[in-house]
Amino acid sequence: MAKFWNFVIFQLGWFACIIGAAKQEVLWPALGTLAYIAWHIWRSPQPILELRLIIKAVLFGVSADSLIAYFGFLRFEDAWPSANLSPLWMWALWALVASTINSSLSWLRERPILGAILGGIAGPLSYEAGIRMGAGAWGIHGQIGGLVLLSLVWAVAIPLFFYWDRIAAGPSLAKNQ
Repeated sequence: MAKFWNFVIFQLGWFACIIGAAKQEVLWPALGTLAYIAWHIWRSPQPILELRLIIKAVLFGVSADSLIAYFGFLRFEDAWPSANLSPLWMWALWALVASTINSSLSWLRERPILGAILGGIAGPLSYEAGIRMGAGAWGIHGQIGGLVLLSLVWAVAIPLFFYWDRIAAGPSLAKNQ
């Protein structure tokens, strides 16, 4: 049941951040999402490892999104703190994604190729949906270039997050299975 609620809260957090960005009101959705992340870490069987995974995932995602925006493939609404840096609400979304690794996405743990395929499809579709809802726009290079780059980022991200989690856990990989 915890995996179900993790999935539901992920979806609620995603919608809250996207709608908040589209309406230029991101503070409360981002804070609410980060409050859930804090609760998720606190409830985790290994809170320090969960926190490390979330921090790594956020750094990866913020770096990737910032580079994609900097090179003109993507524009974010409410681009605080900078137009060339992934906005705070995207940081919260990357933390949300990381919170699914040991919960609702744990079934992908031993399936890195499937994780790459699903990440390469679902990640860019999520950005497209967010753009259509008004949270951003494709940059000067257009939709196709942005989708291709995002597909590559997400095809790497999901297996990479599982890899980071696996090496942090060491030989006791049997967690949450």
